[in-house]
Formats: sequence, C-alpha cells, structure tokens
Amino acid sequence: MNEIKQLRDRYETWTRLKADSEALDDVLRMAREEGDDSMESDIRASFKDITERFDKATIFELLSGEADRSNTFLTIHAGSGGTEACDWASMLLRMYTRWAERRKFKAEVIDLQEAEGGIKSATLQIDGDYAYGYLKGESGVHRLVRISPFDANARRHTSFASVYIFPVLDDSIDVEIRPEDLRIDTYRSGGAGGQKVNKTDSAVRMTHLPTGIVVTCQNERSQYKNKDVAMSVLKSRLYEYYRLEKEKENAKFAAEKKEIAWGSQIRSYVFQPYTMVKDHRNKFFVGNVQAVMDGDIDPFIESYMRWKWQGNASGADAGDDLEDEDL
Repeated sequence: MNEIKQLRDRYETWTRLKADSEALDDVLRMAREEGDDSMESDIRASFKDITERFDKATIFELLSGEADRSNTFLTIHAGSGGTEACDWASMLLRMYTRWAERRKFKAEVIDLQEAEGGIKSATLQIDGDYAYGYLKGESGVHRLVRISPFDANARRHTSFASVYIFPVLDDSIDVEIRPEDLRIDTYRSGGAGGQKVNKTDSAVRMTHLPTGIVVTCQNERSQYKNKDVAMSVLKSRLYEYYRLEKEKENAKFAAEKKEIAWGSQIRSYVFQPYTMVKDHRNKFFVGNVQAVMDGDIDPFIESYMRWKWQGNASGADAGDDLEDEDL
C-alpha cells in the first residue's frame, strides 16, 4: 500500500504540472492576443511556481535505484589531524542532523566514539522517504580549510573527514550472512561518565570475516538490542559492498571508486581567507558556507544528482580561482 501511494503521488504530481502549464499557456496566449499587460505579474508568478515544482519533480524521478527509497545509515570518520579533525567530524555530524531536521526526517545516533575536541567516529540513522537516495552522493572525503580555533597562533589549518552512506535494508532486499562468517564481540560501553556509562558488556562489535567489515553499536543499554541494530548496519554495509563489487564490471566504476577513495576529497569547505563550499566532482559551489553548515546542502545534492544522471564525468572547472592549497 505504501508503494501504491508513492506511485500515485508521483503520477498526480506530473498530472497537475501538465494541467497547470497548459492553463498558463492559454492565459498567456489570451493576454497576447488582447494586448493585456495587467496580467504579467500573475503570469510570471505562476511560471516561477510551475518551474520550481518541475525541478523538484525531476529530481524525484532521478531517485529510481533499487534502494533509493530506503532509510539510510550515515557514518563519519575523522581523518588525521587530532583535535582539528575530530572537531570537523562533529561539525559534519551537526550539518547532516540539521539537514534531516529541515526535511522533517528522524535522525538518531546509533554509535558514537567521542574524542578530545569532537568525535572520532559516529553512525547516524536517518529515517525518511528516499533518505538514502538523496544522501548517497555524500559518500567521500570532505575537507575543511579555516583559521584553527585550537591554534594559539591563529594559523590556517586543513582537516579531513570521510562520510559513508549505505541504505537501511527492508525485507525486499535480501543479504545472506552465514553464521560461520560472523564474529561477535561484546564489551563495555564508553561515555561521558556518570549514570550513562553502562556497567555491563552491552556494546556489540560484529566482524564479517570474508570481507573484513566491522560494525559496532553501543547506543542501547540492552546487548540484544545492540545486536539487532549492529546486524541491520552490517547487512546494509554488505549490500553496498556487493553493489560496488558488481559495478566493477562496467567502466564507470573506476570514476566512482576515485570519488570515494580516502585522500580524494569530493567537497571542500573554505572558511578562510574567503568563504566557499565547492563540490569537486561537478564544480558546483556556493559562497554561504554558514548556511551549508546549518544543513542547507540540498543544492549540492540536487546538482550532483543531475550531473550523475547526465554522465558528465569531466568538464570545465568553474571557480578555478581557488588556491591549490584550499582545494
């Protein structure tokens, strides 16, 4: 029933757009024939509304992958650089949480490893229609350039963090995990201290031996609940792993692998000496870095989806006036 509702919504969206655009065309033709300029502002407003709705509907049509409509897991790992990198990872966690809030999606931290100045790693589960489809292009290395708040000499620093997106799988997508391929370890949860620190070995670490994929969960007090969440994360990681393995068969995989490899950033966030956020894959950039850090990343998501759909793996570099060290 949920799938039927989604299909009906998509169909009705285009039906309304078609009807409204035809009606606007009739009004425009009538105004031209009668030489009536009084309706110009109304016609422009209607055209703008239809154009915006068309752009949104087009983006929605690009979400056609097998798992695009799924909820998603989002994992952030701080790169090298100590406190600077851990602070940058926490900034990214806040950015994606704010993005989820903007879309009225549910966001829950299911695993968090704190560190001095921020976080070492975190896994966020985001529940909402097409959460994975929207965010899957965020996988890769994100780079920060700023005057460090941790440097007494106020020098400029560059920090890295990696983001990894994978879908929360439902029963329609099957991933087989053999018991003999799985190692499960339990340990005591860490935390800020006090009552929130668990006194029992409730945290769970799962290792998939054939692939070497490791997932952890320490969000719940119950070991059984943590096992369930960890198994869900592992299945999703394996789905993404096998999907990428399958893509090796076609020529596009090489470009995709380069995009998500550690050390090859997909986006730079420059705070100093100017403000700019730039996607290095499609060269899209904006100057309002603070809005982006507050969760306004839809322009990057949508521009990447259009670029990916067009298969434009190369092109002129807009914004090449950025210094090499900032990129």
